[in-house]
Formats: sequence, C-alpha cells, structure tokens
Amino acid sequence: MFVDTVVEDKALHKPAFLAGLSITVLAIFFAFNFTNTIFGEFLSPVIGNPEESGFFGRLAVSFVLTILFVGNLLLISFARLKIQILIVWLELFLLFLAFAYSFDLEIAYIFSGQPSKIGIMISKGLFTTIYISAVSIVIATVIAIVGAIAKLSNNGFAYAIASFYTSLFRGLPLLLQIYLIYMGLPQLGFMIDAIPSGIAALSLCYGAYMTEIFRAGIQSIPRGQWEASRALGFPFRLILRKIILPQSIPLIIPPTGNQFIAMLKDSSLVSVLGIWEIMFLAKKLGAKDFNHLEMLLTAAMIYWILTIILETIQARIERKYQQKT
Repeated sequence: MFVDTVVEDKALHKPAFLAGLSITVLAIFFAFNFTNTIFGEFLSPVIGNPEESGFFGRLAVSFVLTILFVGNLLLISFARLKIQILIVWLELFLLFLAFAYSFDLEIAYIFSGQPSKIGIMISKGLFTTIYISAVSIVIATVIAIVGAIAKLSNNGFAYAIASFYTSLFRGLPLLLQIYLIYMGLPQLGFMIDAIPSGIAALSLCYGAYMTEIFRAGIQSIPRGQWEASRALGFPFRLILRKIILPQSIPLIIPPTGNQFIAMLKDSSLVSVLGIWEIMFLAKKLGAKDFNHLEMLLTAAMIYWILTIILETIQARIERKYQQKT
C-alpha cells in the first residue's frame, strides 16, 4: 500500500516537474532576449535571420529551442537510466562536434603528412605523456607514504620536515616548480635534463597533495586498533602494513585516482621545457601552417579519451575494494 502511494506520488510529480522546467527554460530564454534588446527592435520583422529580425525573431528561435529541449527531456524520461545517460552523452558530444565545426576546421589537416600529424601525436606525444605521468605517480606515492607516516609520528623533527614540505610544494604553482628545478638547479652545479626535471616537479608537487590524502586515510582508522596492535606486541611496520593500510586503502583510492588524472593533464605544463609530449606537439605541428585550433582540439580529444579510460579503471578498482569491505 505504501509503495503504491509513493509510486503514485512520483507519477503525479513528474508531469508537474516537466511543466515547471519547461516554463522556467522559456522564461530564461525570454529574459535573455529581453535584456539584450532595445525598444526599437520590437518593430523589427520576425521573418528572416534571427540576428537581423530583432527581439521577436530571437524569441521565436528561443521558443523552438525550448520545445525541442522539453520534448527531448520527455522522450528520454521513458528510457532506462543507462539508456538515458547514453543518449545525453551522445547528444552533448554531437553539440560539441557542432561547436567545433562552427570554426570551419580543416579536418583533413589532422591526417595529412607522412606520417600523419595525429600519428605523430599518438606515437610520440602520447607515449611521452603516459611515461612521465606513470613514473611521477609512482614516485609521488612513495613520497606520500613517507610524508604521511612522518606527519603521524610523535617525532617532532620528522613532523616538521613533512609539514614544511607539504606547505611549500602545495603553496607554489606547478609551473614555477618546473622552472625552479630546470633552471635553478644548474646554477647550483646540478645539470638535469628536461624529462627528469618535469618528473621531479610533478612528483614533488603531487606528493605533497597525496601526503595529506594518505594521512587522512590512515587517521580515519580508529585509534583503538593502533593501541590494540601495540598491546599485542606488533611492531610499527607490521601494524601499518597488515592492519592499518589495508583498511585505509578504500578511502585513499578515490582521491588518489583523481590526483593521477589531474597529473596526467598537468603533465602538459612540461611542454615549456621542450619535451615532445602531447601539448608540445600540438603547438609545434599546428604552428607550421597556422592550423592551431585543429591540433589543439586533437590534443583535447586525446586527453579526454585518456581521462575516460582512467576514470573507468578507477571505478573498477573502487568497486573491487567496496566488495571486499
């Protein structure tokens, strides 16, 4: 009985919600057109180019767009959740393509050359980007574990070093850190190539952020488990490796995955050092014939695809650890 009432209430609220939404969207379009017109445009003809037909022309276009939007919403509402998500993704992707098409791009330019420009970006730039990001996240993870343990210890010296490190590298822009390492260390007599400099900057910067992630994850475990383990005579390393970390990993994985995705995108900053990664190649290949936008959009699609792949992997790992818990 209660379930039937809830279902009936939802069925009654759905048309009201859609009607209210359609009125709201129409009001937004109307307000936008009204605030961007002058009184004289009320006398403009409705027929013709909306940009030349004044207020009523733009209002007519707004009304058609509103009808299409609400009709689309109504049709999607009858599908299952996964189908709804798929349809909306497809529609938004088509809108993105339409937006890109409005720039009158030379799509053939992306595939021109021997080897093709997109082939160079994938074979050289993609490999370099993944290599730099993968090595950096491994080093950053090691730094984060050591830093988190130091910040949780009772040793004032270790805590001071860890807190100073996290404060410094979280407080400086990543681009500035890249320049400081690549240009500053040679003045001290340490010559470092571009790729190691980029990896060092990414590792130190993201290691500082991940230190706080690991610290928070470890601290989320009740203190009683530490005390009980010590009472049983377990050494610190064994407590951390066998008891604390396995429980904190499900909490650490989501923000750590987000950091890796952010690092993958921030690796584009090492292009300022002349490293042949995706962003550098996009600028270099596009500059030859002033087709910057074609190559930049190609780089954007590559980064987007990489991000989708990493998000999928992260979701699978999260589900795996959720099942264990």
